[in-house]
Amino acid sequence: VDHGKTSILDAFRSSNVVAGESGGITQHIGAYQINNNGKKITFIDTPGHAAFSSMRARGSKTTDIIILVVAADDGLKPQTIESISHAKAAKVPIIVAINKIDLPAADPDKVRNELLNHEIIVEKLSGDILDVEISALKKTNLDKLEEAIHLQADLLNLKANPKRTSRGVIIESKLEKGRGSVATVLVQKGTLKIGDIFVSGSEWGKVKALVDDKGQNLDEALPSMPIEVLGFDSNPLAGDDFIVVESENIARKVSEFRFNKKQIQKNTVGKTNVEQMFEQISAGEATSLPVIIKADVQGSAEAIENSIIKLATEEVKTTVIHKGVGAITESDVALASSGKGFIVGFNVRAIPQARDMAKRDGIDIKYYSIIYELIDDIKNLLSGLLKPEIKENITGNVEIREVFSISKIGNIAGCFVKEGIISRNSKIRILRDNVVIHTGEINSLKRFKEEVKEVKTGYECGVMIENYSDIKANDIIETFEVVETSRKL
Repeated sequence: VDHGKTSILDAFRSSNVVAGESGGITQHIGAYQINNNGKKITFIDTPGHAAFSSMRARGSKTTDIIILVVAADDGLKPQTIESISHAKAAKVPIIVAINKIDLPAADPDKVRNELLNHEIIVEKLSGDILDVEISALKKTNLDKLEEAIHLQADLLNLKANPKRTSRGVIIESKLEKGRGSVATVLVQKGTLKIGDIFVSGSEWGKVKALVDDKGQNLDEALPSMPIEVLGFDSNPLAGDDFIVVESENIARKVSEFRFNKKQIQKNTVGKTNVEQMFEQISAGEATSLPVIIKADVQGSAEAIENSIIKLATEEVKTTVIHKGVGAITESDVALASSGKGFIVGFNVRAIPQARDMAKRDGIDIKYYSIIYELIDDIKNLLSGLLKPEIKENITGNVEIREVFSISKIGNIAGCFVKEGIISRNSKIRILRDNVVIHTGEINSLKRFKEEVKEVKTGYECGVMIENYSDIKANDIIETFEVVETSRKL
């Protein structure tokens, strides 16, 4: 945020646009191409792009080079560190662009030193990662950045054959009024032409139109070109493959097969990644246990990381792929999926979208509020001593809509049950901005003036919390029960 990623892309774009067209260009496809003296570079709009993580998670090698933009006056921010984690998980080479060097507070050397903490050693410090000092605003050294990209590309020997049948990857897709399902495809091999029949994920279709980043209709798209494709039956997912096939018959069969496979996967209860990991550890296959840590404060995250790293045994070592502060987001789940790890939440919760994504991808999110329990759990996982699993079942999600203050009694929360159920005997946690602020029990639960045993989804109720009154509107009450289950091998 505010490192100047978009400004750099705009500066590149305006320097590549014909004078008459400057500023009139509309960037609406999430990726575009620049062309200097026949040397083309395609940019996918920022590594923070939502599609970036999901592509990584699906294992499709979309980007060849990652440009990490860091502000020279700001240094590394949490989202920069997150981007570094994604880049490492993807095993893609990085070029560091140190932006805003025109500002008086700019200190590029501070940025280089901060990068050392994350094992990114630039050439100036005898490493092998290219770094360029630029200013998007003053358009300083943009040519050097372009040069660095071409140099890295030459070293990687990136080539594609334009004469074969086309294949690519979906960057993003959307439904547009009057145009139907539209997807941005990055062509990776071959030449895509109008009339081509294709399969993408479990969808198929026929290319009706190709629109480039300048909004112009084209007849064909060459390798490395981002292009909007019209002709989909329904929206594919970001990160899905895009393959041109010979006939409608083949396309239909492939898409049917993939659709059925998806349905079977939905209906079978798969093993979560922690169970698979444990099996691999028992069989002596796994060599590392990747963990993502999210905590309520930086200090806790550091302490957990240090404790986890010390737990490594001879056979299995623990690696922390990413640690951060705040709620667990889709980005964390995508990173866990691409790094084949699991997520530890310490006094924080996952946002609803991340919960759904974790369920879909079989990613384990383990919540803790006591650091010793967390360490013991990971110790047991590593040593294979599976004690009865004490699991918390989250039974309900209740939003506090209003707080009523009654003299002699205290504060009563006027609530709405968003999910699940709240019962008189529920254990509860109060969450404010996805961070746990209190754990306790309910003193009384009422519907209108009547005391009730439980209240279900969609109903309102009044809740009084035992020995706690610091509640505010928009706080969330999370109800849970503790279940002990014996684990089987």
